[in-house]
Formats: sequence, C-alpha cells, structure tokens
Amino acid sequence: MKVTISRKAHFNAAHRLYRKEWSMEQNDAIFGKCNNPNFHGHNYDLTVSVTGEIDPETGYVMDVKFLSDIIKEDVENQFDHKNLNLDVPEFQDLNPTAENIVVVIWNKIRKRIKPEFELEVVLYETPRNFVTYKGE
Repeated sequence: MKVTISRKAHFNAAHRLYRKEWSMEQNDAIFGKCNNPNFHGHNYDLTVSVTGEIDPETGYVMDVKFLSDIIKEDVENQFDHKNLNLDVPEFQDLNPTAENIVVVIWNKIRKRIKPEFELEVVLYETPRNFVTYKGE
C-alpha cells in the first residue's frame, strides 16, 4: 500500500530572468518586467511530496521531521533571502525561472531520499503561478 506524505515550506528570493548573450531588447521582449536589471522578488511556497510503502514497524512512509530537515538544509537555508542569480551556485549559468528552480530543488532533495520513494515538488512563484516536477 503506497501513501504520499507532504511537507510545505516557504522562502523569499530575488531573481532576474534574462540571457547574458541576448540584447536588452530581446530579453525585454521575452521576459518583460522579469528582466529588471535590479532584480525582483517572490514569496515562494513549496510542497514536497514523498510516496512509498508504509513501514510496518514505524507506520511511516518516512519521518516527516527528516523530510522537514532536508527541506530546511537544502532549500530554505540556501535560497531564503538570497538573490538566486548571484548567491546560488546552481543559477550562475542557469536562468532562474520557476521551471529551473523546481528542477534544482528536486535534484537537491532527491539525493537525500531513498531511491524506492517517488518524489514530487510543487513550487508556487505566486498564488496563481506554480510548477510541478516529478523527475524524469
């Protein structure tokens, strides 16, 4: 019997959407206000879900405290109150779109979750704009 557990988290971060090799005009045409050279910020909400078999001894799929610690260490501590373009190494050469951010987060968490578990990450950039990644 498979069950999904989920943990919500939150972080605030700034970013700028642009491509270094494009002109300002091309960046403006594609990314609009998100191309502001002085950056802009979001209050991101995150839901991390792990699906797996219930352990007959503990009754857990996994300890939610362990999942909470992973999110705190690998996401909140590294992204919260940061400029994603400047402060987060994964985005030095990767445009920090919501799509790319959710994949980076998923990869960070995936390394710490047992391979037999399924992992899904949902990232809300705004209350109405969100992305979901479940792996390849």
